Amino acid sequence: MADQLIITLAQLNQNVGNLAANAEAMLAVRARSMHSDLIVYPEMQLVGYPPEDLIQKPALITRAAAELERLARVTADGGPAMLVGSVFVRDGALHNGVALLDGGKVAAVRFKYELPNYGTFDEKRYFLPGPLPEPVLFKGAMIGLPICEDIWHPDVCRHLAELGAEIFICVNGSPYEIDKDELRIDGVAKRRAIDTGIPLAYLNRVGGQDEVVFDGASFVVGPEGAVWAQLPDWEEAVVDTRWSRVPYGSGHRWRCEPGEIATLAEHPEDIYCAMVLALRDYVDKNRFPGVVLGLSGGIDSAICAAIAADALGPDRVWCVMLPSAYTSQDSLDDAAQCAAMIGCRIDTIPIEPAVAGFTEMLAAPFADVKPDLTEENLQSRIRGVTLMALSNKFGPMLMTTGNKSEMSVGYATIYGDMAGGYNPLKDAYKMTVFAISKWRNTKKPKIGLGPTGPVMPERIITKPPSAELRPDQKDSDSLPPYDVLDAILLRLVEHEESVEQVVSAGFDRDTVVRIERLLHLAEYKRRQAPPGVKLGVRNFGRDRRYPITHGFRTA
Repeated sequence: MADQLIITLAQLNQNVGNLAANAEAMLAVRARSMHSDLIVYPEMQLVGYPPEDLIQKPALITRAAAELERLARVTADGGPAMLVGSVFVRDGALHNGVALLDGGKVAAVRFKYELPNYGTFDEKRYFLPGPLPEPVLFKGAMIGLPICEDIWHPDVCRHLAELGAEIFICVNGSPYEIDKDELRIDGVAKRRAIDTGIPLAYLNRVGGQDEVVFDGASFVVGPEGAVWAQLPDWEEAVVDTRWSRVPYGSGHRWRCEPGEIATLAEHPEDIYCAMVLALRDYVDKNRFPGVVLGLSGGIDSAICAAIAADALGPDRVWCVMLPSAYTSQDSLDDAAQCAAMIGCRIDTIPIEPAVAGFTEMLAAPFADVKPDLTEENLQSRIRGVTLMALSNKFGPMLMTTGNKSEMSVGYATIYGDMAGGYNPLKDAYKMTVFAISKWRNTKKPKIGLGPTGPVMPERIITKPPSAELRPDQKDSDSLPPYDVLDAILLRLVEHEESVEQVVSAGFDRDTVVRIERLLHLAEYKRRQAPPGVKLGVRNFGRDRRYPITHGFRTA
């Protein structure tokens, strides 16, 4: 029976579906951690998470089993055991589980009991829950292995405690949401540890996967709720935790030696880091050489250019100014200065020749009809076609730059400024855009590859937002002030409030009715929008899934 254990927490990125690469990354950690007793990897690290319908491929399940056996054979060398998350088939049912690999074999397997089926999670679509798990005996220590959602409810940890668990090791694939790190520690992990009197090591992954991003921020908490170790957020980390069996009352219990307490990113750096890491992994894992985006001289495209530079480095960011007859000199100057401050390439391609061509082409069918929104949208669509041509010809992924406020009310042109491969602002309201822009102009994110100084002229942040599709146009011509709009949208979208509830909070009824109407009308646009990183609890796409065609209104 060992009185001391070194448990290594491997907070890693992943590559969904690339089982061999994920296995090699785990083996690389093991090769550097031969002094350890046990190396722990995140939930479903072998397959990647969330695998979505990829998990229904029989070939993937077969390969996962083969790779797990290969990993198990490695442990025959007498070195550290490994705790590896994967998928498992038992009696014809698919389970999300974790395997203890030790002594050259799969020594134990435990299945996830609580399957999340809300928001971004739909595990009941793929898995069956396992039975309430029993502890695993490892070198004399009784280790309970709750998996992610298992600690968000009391039953699994209480059951493990009743069966003699002495240490909880909880592996996770917990996506980032605003304020979620505090919720994980204070609202969940500490409660389980204090409730059972058992210390808990919480391991999360890091990295982007399509519309979700994982922030890491793994930790260890003691049975009194003290944080014994805190891993960094937004970066891979491999950290040894040292455990000792110490006297306690008439018996003993396991205690973790206090370790480093990393400082986690505060607001709004955490939001900005989520955008940077999500974009970086989306571009790199899909093997794009870089990104191209339209730089208008406005705040949305300016902060997107900065995010891209911090994600990929300025040399992989190509900005294009696409002026029309309505583009102001201020916008031209601001775009050029923004690109210079970031250090990225910028080209200017006037769209007037294409506008004139379309005007002539459509002259007959448009005869005797007054110019309207159609002509405005035509400019946006010409820009979209131009940028896609550059992407198609030279290979960089086209970024879109619309924010959540605009996407909510349809203040975006389908097949125009909505055309592209990824949008880091998709879940960011306009007031969030202002906040991260002000922050980035004074600070650099810890994971950033861009410049240290400001990334945009101050005038970009302070001038009234405008699409510049007609003379003297301002966003406020069509929309309420953004602080009012965002407050209404937060209630309608995130909190699912009715018009009456929003009005009772002090908002103008006619404005709220109009915003709710626009929100529903724009659903068909959002369904065709590119993916973008999830930041809050109700992003468009993974969380909020409304029908396009429906007749329900709350007023």
